[in-house]
Amino acid sequence: MPPAPKAEAAQSSGVALELLVHGVGGTTPQEMLGDPRTTRITGDATAAVHRRTEDVGAEHHPERHRDGPIAEAYCWSNLTSGNGSRALWLLLLPFMVVNLAHWMRPAAQGRKRTVRLYGVLVRLLALSLTVLLTAAVCEVALDLVAWQCAGTPECSVQRSWLGFLSTRQDGWFAQPGRRLAVAALVPAALVGLLWYLSNRTWTAYESQRSLTWDEPDSAETDEEADTDVAAQSGAPVVRPALGRPGFWYGRRLVARLRAAHTAAGLLMVAAAVGSTAARHDRAAGSPVPPVIGALFESALALCGLVVVAVVCHRGRSERRLDNRLDRAVTTFLPGAALALLLGTVVYAGWSRPDWVSSGALSGEAVFRTLALGQGLLVSVLAVVALSLYRRAPEPRTTLHGLGGPAVAMLACALGGVMTGGIAQRVADWLDGPGTPGMGAGADIEGPPVLLSWQASVIPVLLLLLLPPVIWLAVRTVRRARRLGPAVEAEYEERHPEPGRTRRIARTRATAALTDSAPGILGLLSAATLLLGAGAVTGSWLTGEVPGLATDGTGPFVESVAETAQSTGSWMTGFGVILLVTWGRRAYRDVSARRTIGILWDVGTFWPRAAHPFAPPCYAERAVPDLSSRMCAWTGRTRGRLVISGHSQGSVLAAAAVWQLPDSARRRVALLTYGSPIERLYGRWFPAYFGRVPLEGLHRSVHCWRNLWRSTDPIGGPVRIDEGPGHEVDRGPLKDPLVYGRTAEHPLPEPILGHSDYQADPVFAVERAALLERLEPVVPQQAGAEGRGSTAQGSAGRSSG
Repeated sequence: MPPAPKAEAAQSSGVALELLVHGVGGTTPQEMLGDPRTTRITGDATAAVHRRTEDVGAEHHPERHRDGPIAEAYCWSNLTSGNGSRALWLLLLPFMVVNLAHWMRPAAQGRKRTVRLYGVLVRLLALSLTVLLTAAVCEVALDLVAWQCAGTPECSVQRSWLGFLSTRQDGWFAQPGRRLAVAALVPAALVGLLWYLSNRTWTAYESQRSLTWDEPDSAETDEEADTDVAAQSGAPVVRPALGRPGFWYGRRLVARLRAAHTAAGLLMVAAAVGSTAARHDRAAGSPVPPVIGALFESALALCGLVVVAVVCHRGRSERRLDNRLDRAVTTFLPGAALALLLGTVVYAGWSRPDWVSSGALSGEAVFRTLALGQGLLVSVLAVVALSLYRRAPEPRTTLHGLGGPAVAMLACALGGVMTGGIAQRVADWLDGPGTPGMGAGADIEGPPVLLSWQASVIPVLLLLLLPPVIWLAVRTVRRARRLGPAVEAEYEERHPEPGRTRRIARTRATAALTDSAPGILGLLSAATLLLGAGAVTGSWLTGEVPGLATDGTGPFVESVAETAQSTGSWMTGFGVILLVTWGRRAYRDVSARRTIGILWDVGTFWPRAAHPFAPPCYAERAVPDLSSRMCAWTGRTRGRLVISGHSQGSVLAAAAVWQLPDSARRRVALLTYGSPIERLYGRWFPAYFGRVPLEGLHRSVHCWRNLWRSTDPIGGPVRIDEGPGHEVDRGPLKDPLVYGRTAEHPLPEPILGHSDYQADPVFAVERAALLERLEPVVPQQAGAEGRGSTAQGSAGRSSG
């Protein structure tokens, strides 16, 4: 490593600005700027740029800032953890996870059809999760409550609030079809709530215009090109995906997907109500003509095909700010589904005096079809991902390109746990002392058998994960022991303290566990897929819950099956209760709200390209904010700017720099520290942060420096081939700064890990070096440079 640049070598060549961007969890502008007196320069209560009060208007007095740049802080934490209602986004966790899978595809060039197929498969998986959630609510409201409990005197007599639906009172609503029509209000209201939340956040996020510029873009569009291509002589510059004008503007796509998913949810409710009535009408003696049910089912199938076609339609338009809206789809499709639902309610409410509810509704077939469909889609997605990866293999890519399918499988598993947990707990509550599905002593038949089988495999899955977790723990302990002598040699301590050495070595070994996460996730996803297939097979072959299906196989097997069934049932219910509890606690506790917000800082960075009901993408506000601020300031002052991003803020900073035109980028330096840009994003999202895109960013930005520590579990080196010139990575930095007590540090220094990089003297040194490397301000040329530029030339490359 070359000797570190000296801070005193940096001479001011005009006004300079440091734009600070915080990381996960957020912080206040006072903490970022180290001053209790701050002033908001631009922005609103959600996200804004702040300065020290004494620095307002500092551009007019550059002589006062010769020792360093003017400091500005961009605070965006309210985008993810602002008000209490956002803690309820925990309930949308499966939607968020499947949206991540969309962006995890391997990098590929020249495979347009394969890339499009990958996107279609993920969007279909996302659609299946919406149908699964709606089916679960239908199972609870229509089957367990309205059909089984209200139709069983032993159950309804214990529930006074079910009196108007109960067959014991023989009221107008006592007929099965009318009970179902009333209960359909619950899942329909849920679908309406999801539509409302998505529409509200769509207005606040996706419909916000991002920065525009006049630079030409490539002929490649949308999801097809994902890498930065060096400019050839006479050839236009191809921007990386995150640098395209429409990447952070998903207005059209989210509106179309929202319409399709809303229609799918309403159609699921209509199918649950109408198909039950249609089956009854096909039997002899029904006063309602069977042709009405046949027409209903045909209309339902036709509308469902339209929904699937809309979801499979071309994904994103990124070359430009696409202001178009598919009015026919966004208006007609949900309206048609709602009209069909209302017609179904009228059809089911038709008087059928001889209709008596018994057993359970046909939820078993629905959940089995969804489980099989999701397993098939994930399997095909894995084949497609492997095909893309083998075309352009990257050694650092997670699971050899299978990260996306693994995460998609995890989303399906989370959806299954949440839906199964709700159904199991409601069934237990309605059945009192009995156990649903176990026959004797049960007032109601209970939820579909498949849900019990799926719950039963959860303890088995946890047992399978236990050996690798133990192995990781043992490996970490051994690694910490091996690191001890290296730590003492690094600090050149003559009288080392065993306790201090162990703490430093243990912190470094624990931080390295982050790199083992892909293996655990791969094992978890593969086991989930296989065990899920076993659960579907078991429920299909036996038609009984595991506790009954194993009768006669021997005391040990029977005991294991019953234990797995009961334990898994309680685990699924406990998981749902835990999510609700966290949501309520976060609503009342600001610190807990911020902790939950950290999850969304990572999970909601990406636009909603697969699921419109996922929590909104905060980067669609933050990235345009940052790029607009940098363009405006450099264009007005012709000064130098270093954008300084910590943790997740470094990812936002890099994305904002990608969005800059050349005229602004040549005056901007990038300083990242504690950055997951390669360690997490480069491995998990190789098409957007892989080796080729990061090398393109290095070529396009004027200068870039990345600081990292071996004690940091999140940040790491960028690992790009810099070639001749200045290095990007600087590290690992010493942490703690000193081993023991010294004259400069008479008290023990803490192990900082992922936090407080600015406390390291190296930070100020590297920031000064970046400002020194930026082009000096030349007043006579200031007016000649416009905001737009044509192609990326040598001025946009790293100096040296």
